[in-house]
Amino acid sequence: MKLLLDDAAKRAIRYLESLPDLPVQAPPAAVERLALLDEPLPVATSDPAAVLARLDELITPATMAMAGPRFFGFVIGGSLPVTVAANWLAAAWDQNASMASPTPGVARLEEVAARWLLDVLALPAESAVGFVTGATVANFTALAAARNAVLKRIGWAVEADGLFGAPPIQVVVGDEGHPTLLKSLGMLGLGRSRLVRVPVDRQGRMRAHRLPKFSGPTILCLQAGNVNSGAFDSFAEICPIAREAGAWIHVDGAFGLWARAVPSLAPLARGLELADSWATDAHKWLNVPYDSGIAFVRDADALRAAMSITAEYLPTTGTRRNPCDYTPELSRRARGIEIWAALRQLGREGLVEMIERNCRQARRFAERLAAAGHEILNEVVLNQVVVKFGDDAATRRAIDAIQKDGTCWAGVTVWQGSTAMRISVSSWATTDEDVERSADAMIRCARLA
Repeated sequence: MKLLLDDAAKRAIRYLESLPDLPVQAPPAAVERLALLDEPLPVATSDPAAVLARLDELITPATMAMAGPRFFGFVIGGSLPVTVAANWLAAAWDQNASMASPTPGVARLEEVAARWLLDVLALPAESAVGFVTGATVANFTALAAARNAVLKRIGWAVEADGLFGAPPIQVVVGDEGHPTLLKSLGMLGLGRSRLVRVPVDRQGRMRAHRLPKFSGPTILCLQAGNVNSGAFDSFAEICPIAREAGAWIHVDGAFGLWARAVPSLAPLARGLELADSWATDAHKWLNVPYDSGIAFVRDADALRAAMSITAEYLPTTGTRRNPCDYTPELSRRARGIEIWAALRQLGREGLVEMIERNCRQARRFAERLAAAGHEILNEVVLNQVVVKFGDDAATRRAIDAIQKDGTCWAGVTVWQGSTAMRISVSSWATTDEDVERSADAMIRCARLA
């Protein structure tokens, strides 16, 4: 076992150390070699060292360098080294983090991580926290509590009676609501086509004066950090209106919620604390490994009612928080470990510095590309830059050339009806030199495309 784990660590370290020099996009030849994986299930048992070697030989060359310093796609960060190390240790512990009694160490760690998150994000201290897989399930978890709570207010118990015959719920979203939010609403039985959609402005912000009249059980979904522009809905204007009408307010803050941790950016999210629930993804801007979504719900009883589980064989005795009462899963890994490690290592000052640096780097991208004659389509208020390289066809050619060049990687998007490239600066590893090198490549590729 020791030799095998030592070998795995050496291979992983070698890969991580190579990232600054790797082409960001996987080379076509490496992708073609993946055909070697299409083999029948072996009959005989294999040597574990040979299995690990084959994994490294075939998959490592075919990876996108998402953990590297010049990946600017999908609004995701890399993983801080301390969180990679904590992840390895967590895998070795192999704790089923469902109950506090059998796994006291990781359960206590999640309690601390939850308290730190509420503090650094300036959310209500009484809120319950669920550690889930990602932003999609964070939205799902918080909205499950919302669905059940608004129906409970009018005497309908979803936990007992389900949705058959239940009174309808009015669900209000912005026209720029993220697809994962809509997916979550669909999974909760709230539909996708029956949603009330509110028009947005040119930055993707919900127009407060176009809000519908709230009637009956209502859930209003707002956004902190538009996935293209980085813009924030006007919480200070909208939340009081919704609260007066008795609506449950949910905020999809997959990456934008982290602006609350930064004094210079917090005004963007002013009034967000008036909501009832929030969702975010620690992989995006806390820079921890995947499987690190977080659901926050002000009414802890509402989240427990929607998520709790009991069975005769489960050790539910004791007064400590049982993690499974706040998430959809019973059996799950201890997701709070890497979040705790990141916050413990960065501290408040380190988190602020990392986020502010990424936002400054996004502004630098916008400056360089605008100076080269390309059109910046958004107000660069956070870490997002949306740029056009001419008409739609020219923009697609430029994006394709940039991705094939390999210096950096940014994705295509459609923003306000125009094809564009979206640059998301979210990684702890990105240096100012990486930004200049990437901007040079973007400008060069766009000129030649």
